[in-house]
Amino acid sequence: MVIDIVRIGYTRLFEVRLLHHYWLDDGATVFDAITDPAVTPRRLLTYDVRRLLAVGPSTTTAAAIGGLQGVFRMTGLGFIVAVPDDSVVPPDATWEFFVTIAALDYANYTALSLRPQPITDVVDPADAKVTHRYKANVPVLSNLTGASQGTGASKHLFLSRPYVNGADAGDGIEALVTSGSNLRQLTGDPPSPPFQVLGPRSGYPVYVHQGDVPAIVPPAGTSGAPAGGIELAADTPPAVAAVIRLTPRRADDSAFSYTKANGTPRTPSRVFEVHFRNRWTTWRYRDKGDGTVKATEADPLPLTYFGNAGTKQKPSMTAVGIEFDPGNPAKIARLVSDIYI
Repeated sequence: MVIDIVRIGYTRLFEVRLLHHYWLDDGATVFDAITDPAVTPRRLLTYDVRRLLAVGPSTTTAAAIGGLQGVFRMTGLGFIVAVPDDSVVPPDATWEFFVTIAALDYANYTALSLRPQPITDVVDPADAKVTHRYKANVPVLSNLTGASQGTGASKHLFLSRPYVNGADAGDGIEALVTSGSNLRQLTGDPPSPPFQVLGPRSGYPVYVHQGDVPAIVPPAGTSGAPAGGIELAADTPPAVAAVIRLTPRRADDSAFSYTKANGTPRTPSRVFEVHFRNRWTTWRYRDKGDGTVKATEADPLPLTYFGNAGTKQKPSMTAVGIEFDPGNPAKIARLVSDIYI
């Protein structure tokens, strides 16, 4: 009897880390700036994004990974795709992964969550039997358009686009923009929105922001489609909150390429990052007895699980309120957190 033994070695093709700063930052100190060597690895070990988000490949992507005898797995930090060592990924492959929200309280502590994501049906004027389904304000994150920071071994590969330089007329509260070398966050709605200078943009990761939402171009002659977002395909979950698209090669920055020119996996494999910014609110301290305001922090402060950015007790992540402009009820003036002491 002849027994054939087939040995297949697997290699990680790429990893995507989904890092939420509510669970990583230490008060006002951004996780990326924590210098204590004992804190950073411990915090990553206790972090589990599967409590917050779920990720799954599209039907086409799952078939492509399966065709390579590869595997997709979620991890505590995000997800990985591993393939046999001798795999060759077609150069024109575009793999899509759908991100949905798993935590019921996710919107309470996540910036940009005030942007609604309604689904709109638009009938195609060329064929009344065809209906296009659009979902507004869904970001699309890609290694073809992502931004990087650092050089060499310390280069970070973010799937979010570079920040917009200066606020656009439609940018509302919690939008992130740059001005010169600084990163700013709007703390109110337009017109003339107030903003907070966070600091040098090189000191912060490239968070998911309003610039990651692509423009929607509906068929000519239609009306009612949202300005930005995605068109839902047959296999796109209606609850999709973000889309991640990865392509093997990037011509203008090879660091974002996860295969060699011949389609085989690169060594070391690529690690892509997606950073979700935690919500910043104005902390207002109230008397437990009569509810009167005793003190208010001068500037918005971050909501974080670890540490305390304020001088007193920190708020619950669920206690976020919205204050509207008295002269314009549709304009959000600021986000507030009431703390009863």
